[in-house]
Amino acid sequence: MQIAPMVDIGFLLLIFFMVTARPMKPEADVGLNLPGTVAQEESVNIPDEQRIAIQPNGQVAVNDLAIGTPDDARLPALVTLLTRFKEACNANKSQALVTVAPDDAVPHQRIIDVMNACAAADIHGVTLSTTADDESAL
Repeated sequence: MQIAPMVDIGFLLLIFFMVTARPMKPEADVGLNLPGTVAQEESVNIPDEQRIAIQPNGQVAVNDLAIGTPDDARLPALVTLLTRFKEACNANKSQALVTVAPDDAVPHQRIIDVMNACAAADIHGVTLSTTADDESAL
């Protein structure tokens, strides 16, 4: 039995299938876009500003949510929150506004700690409020 013609047909079939088969696209060549912040063309008014209340014991609360501990002078959680707020305002092309409302018995150093956290987050629109009705800009 002659095996040479069978080997020739096998090679021809192998070449035929290699030429007609589509190569698979490697995973690294697949384009992948991760979600991120997108700047908008038009300004969107953010109706609420961040209201930071300082209680007499030194506890800081942003919009009635307690942040950090009363004895923490650096307030890293507040800086992180305000930085995210600033990034959201920049993406919406609006001004980041913060109102600091300390209690009358709060030491001045605690107010300065909160103002330093606002400065670390690069927020310039800070308003100091002594009561709910009386607000004066800094």
